[in-house]
Amino acid sequence: MEPIFNMDDPVGKTVGRRKAPKDALSYALELNKTMNDLHRAMKVSPLPKGVFRFATHEEADEWWTKRLTPKILKS
Repeated sequence: MEPIFNMDDPVGKTVGRRKAPKDALSYALELNKTMNDLHRAMKVSPLPKGVFRFATHEEADEWWTKRLTPKILKS
């Protein structure tokens, strides 16, 4: 079976370059504060808490979709 792309070709283009924040800790703390404010405003946690075990990835994906889709559509 042949590869879908030519692995010998050099990379032709780079799309975007993310620059790291100057102070990563303060950036992370500010992001965390923003998420906490959003959680308080929504009065519900967007992510379920706890440990969930599934037999297959498909079962986990189905549960995740059923669990989070209503919350995403409400906001």
